[in-house]
Amino acid sequence: MKERMVAAARVTAAAVPVLGLAAVFGSGTAQAAPEDCVITRDLISASATCSDVDAPPGREYTVVVECWGLAGIPNAWPLMGIGPYRGSWGGSFGPAGQGASSCLGPASVGGVTNAYVRVYRE
Repeated sequence: MKERMVAAARVTAAAVPVLGLAAVFGSGTAQAAPEDCVITRDLISASATCSDVDAPPGREYTVVVECWGLAGIPNAWPLMGIGPYRGSWGGSFGPAGQGASSCLGPASVGGVTNAYVRVYRE
C-alpha cells in the first residue's frame, strides 16, 4: 500500500508541471465551427456562446473539450492512466445559447488541449 502511495505521489508531481504548461498554451478565445460561435478556454474548462441566427429549426450544439492528464481507464476502475482523454459532456444547447465542458470529473483531472463546438442534432 505504501508503494502505491509513493507511485501516486510521483505521478501527481510529474503531472503538475504539464498542467502549468497547459495554462500558458490553453487559455484564450477562438472562433469555432459551426459559424457564429466563440469559445473561451481556461486551464480546465471551455465554454461557448453561439448566435447562429440562420440555423435550421431543431439544431443543437455541444462543446467538446480534449484534455491531457490523469483519467480513469474505462471498464478498469480503479486503474488510472496519464495521457489524452475527452472531457465531460456539458449537454446540448440551441443555436442562440451557451454551453460548457470541463476536464475535471469524478475520475479525471487534466488540462484543456483543444476545444470546439460540434453540431449535436440537426
